[in-house]
Amino acid sequence: MQGNLTIIAFLFVVYLSSCSNSGSSDKVAFCDTACQRDSIKFRDESNKFRPYVYISANNCRSDSLKWGYAGGTKTTIDFKKYKLNKDYIRCFFNDSSWAWLTFNVCETGRGYLIKLPFHGNHQVFNAALNNYDPKFSVANGLAVYTDKGNIFIEEMGTGKKAMMTFGRGIEMDLNYIHDAIDSVNITSTHIWAKVKIDNEWKEIGKDVTLK
Repeated sequence: MQGNLTIIAFLFVVYLSSCSNSGSSDKVAFCDTACQRDSIKFRDESNKFRPYVYISANNCRSDSLKWGYAGGTKTTIDFKKYKLNKDYIRCFFNDSSWAWLTFNVCETGRGYLIKLPFHGNHQVFNAALNNYDPKFSVANGLAVYTDKGNIFIEEMGTGKKAMMTFGRGIEMDLNYIHDAIDSVNITSTHIWAKVKIDNEWKEIGKDVTLK
């Protein structure tokens, strides 16, 4: 009798464990306990105009985003909704034309891209795929994002673009992106992804030319 009770207890624990993991899977946690106490600063010292991107901090979160260059327009926007870690954010400067900010937020690991022109309006891509995520292989110098039906790539240094379609829109929670996009391997000449379509994992690939 005691042996049967032990087996039942074991099976109950296994059941509870399976229930607790039955929701979204493979969420990548980056920096749940990180506190951004200092500003995060990027500057291209090799450029005579010294373009820069600064992210100020307040109460362990980002506060404002500023970008510009010496003698040029300086822009500041509210940036309070992001919790960042300096180890999961990088900046690419294209001369004094624009900068790309790539980062993952701490709470969910969700990827973001922000294109910051030094003249003109900025663009925020809130479904970015980048190689901070160990299941996303993305070549350096590429901005990659999805609109839940396609994957788009843009070469950061030239603005040239390419894309690959999934063939249809896919429902996905971007905070749990691996429930819909398991992995990607993306270069400037080829896009490959493993995506879930109609509850079935499918591998999709395409050779591309940046234009």
